[in-house]
Amino acid sequence: MIHNNKYRPLKFIAISIFLLLPLIPLKAQNVKNISLQQAIELSVKSSKKLKIANAKIDEAIANYHIAQDNRLPDLKASGTYMRLNNPDVSLKIKLGSSQAKPISVNEVSYASVNLSIPVFSGFKIKYGIESAKYLEMATKLDADNDKEELIQTIINAYCNLYKAKKTVDLIKENLKQQEKRVTDFSNLEKNGLLARNDLLKAQLQKSNIELTLLDAENNLKITNINMDLLLDMPEDVDLIPDTMSFHDISYTGTVIEWEDKAFHNRKDIASITYKEKAAIVGIKAAKSDYFPGLAVTGGLIEANIPGLLTISNAANIGVGLQYNFASLWKTSAKVAASKAREQQVLESQNMLADQIRMQINQAYENYILCTRKIDVYNVALDQAMENYRISRNKYNNSLLTLTDLLEADVAQLQAKLNYTFAQADAFVAYKKLEQTAGLLSGNYIKTNK
Repeated sequence: MIHNNKYRPLKFIAISIFLLLPLIPLKAQNVKNISLQQAIELSVKSSKKLKIANAKIDEAIANYHIAQDNRLPDLKASGTYMRLNNPDVSLKIKLGSSQAKPISVNEVSYASVNLSIPVFSGFKIKYGIESAKYLEMATKLDADNDKEELIQTIINAYCNLYKAKKTVDLIKENLKQQEKRVTDFSNLEKNGLLARNDLLKAQLQKSNIELTLLDAENNLKITNINMDLLLDMPEDVDLIPDTMSFHDISYTGTVIEWEDKAFHNRKDIASITYKEKAAIVGIKAAKSDYFPGLAVTGGLIEANIPGLLTISNAANIGVGLQYNFASLWKTSAKVAASKAREQQVLESQNMLADQIRMQINQAYENYILCTRKIDVYNVALDQAMENYRISRNKYNNSLLTLTDLLEADVAQLQAKLNYTFAQADAFVAYKKLEQTAGLLSGNYIKTNK
């Protein structure tokens, strides 16, 4: 009986593990391999910022239709019924008999239908339609520009996820080496072939790597959650980035070539151009107040005053001319305000041109710097690996201290991380250069024509 009690905890653990085995695949289902292309497509579909931009496009399209509808005729109907309290009615027209009874009026009904077709409104309708169309195009281009920024954000987040995952993998690989070294040193120390101080140094190195791994794993979790939120996915999904997404860049070009691409492809440049056209049309629309309005009118009137008057089938058609003389001294202020708005757009256009040149130069120089770092870190990695190999041989031959060997090991790990990060950073820097030139979304988003 004592024997059974001794092994009861082990039986409980075994049963618990058996019961938990079916749950293991559920955890595996939360791991998802994802390429950069897939991440971008998911983010574009789920982005709240792009949904707001699309809503603005819908609003601009509706405003354009509103401006077009101003060309359509207006059809209005009205009706009135009034109850009166026996008013005094005196007719100026003589009736046939002097013995006519007094007229009693206690109710009045009136109805009319009026149709007005605008013929000329001082070009206000025409310019309103043009302005709305230009603003619609500008809004669509602003949405495209937001899409470029979103794609660049996803590329940055994807790169951070890749670097965090790679850091954990490299540290785990190094930790295995540290664990093997501690095991070997423990055996040597037990046999009196190694000083205990060297064993303690190896154990301390292993502990430091374990702490580094904890920080790296924590950073990977945070980076993974950030990526899940960007893709509108559950926060417990472990995303595995595809290393093939970071391909080599073969073409660089010159700064002047990239500036030319930017001025031909940037969506914000095209957007502000349409805004300038809308501002010019706005000046013409303001000047339209100087002109009169002309419309063709028609209608039908029905009226009834019991005991006094009945009007029926009173159809009418004519031409209406309207002019507000106050526009002679009020319109100039409107024109001045429209010209001021045009000037603002022009100055914004000049500022944007300067910003683009600066952004292109910064992005270009940053990419060149990243490519040079790759070359330097590649050489440094070869040097670090060779240094560790030589240091290990010297230590095995008692020509080097353990401290020097451990330092060489850390330098090798750091060199691997630096080279890995440099490759990813160069890819991101090139994509930033493409975004600055307005070419990024065209490489990842298929346009339906």
